Amino acid sequence: MNAFDLHLILTGTYRDWLLHGLATSLGLTGATLVLAVPLALVIALLRLSPVRALSWLGFAYVETIRNVPLLAHMLFWYFGAPELLPDTFKHRLYQTNIEAISAIVALSLYTAAYMAEDMRSGIRAIPHQQLEAGRALGFGYLATMRLIVLPQALRVTVPPLISQTLNLWKHTSIATVIGVAELMYQTARVETTSFRSTEAFAFATASYLAVSLALTALGALYRQYYPVRTL
Repeated sequence: MNAFDLHLILTGTYRDWLLHGLATSLGLTGATLVLAVPLALVIALLRLSPVRALSWLGFAYVETIRNVPLLAHMLFWYFGAPELLPDTFKHRLYQTNIEAISAIVALSLYTAAYMAEDMRSGIRAIPHQQLEAGRALGFGYLATMRLIVLPQALRVTVPPLISQTLNLWKHTSIATVIGVAELMYQTARVETTSFRSTEAFAFATASYLAVSLALTALGALYRQYYPVRTL
């Protein structure tokens, strides 16, 4: 076999497979963020709720999700969860791209548990007197959170949320175990077909590294131009 030649896998069908895998990984990341961020905010508010039952519900969610490996989540939502559905819904589900749907659900629930803790920390970083002041002005708990506390807390939370996005980007590679045609899946496909292991995995490594560094730079720029300040 010839020496290392990246050009061989960056042309024709191999290039198309790899670019499709990269696009799918980015799509998984984006779709998961759209679902995970609002879910994480709800869980964070549950954990901070003065109602004990709601607080325990948020606590149970976070502890249950975070103490089970992501791989187990992925396999459950692909193999286990569909079997719990009525046959009609199960057949409809299997007619869609169930691999991608299962991966997005697993990644969203898993990522939301970690983001919720970051958001909870951000909310708790806001002086409690501001919550009390809002209540004194006649706002309810939710209105005080929405108008006074959350705008500041979310700004504090952006850097750790970017870090969680970085973790999410890397976690998309686990979706290969359920057959999602993301970057690692396509890399293995190229390697098996072309026997160019070094070139195929070099492309995957460079792709993961490039996106990771871009997210890291985004976090650094945010901290530089939007330093954390609270009232």
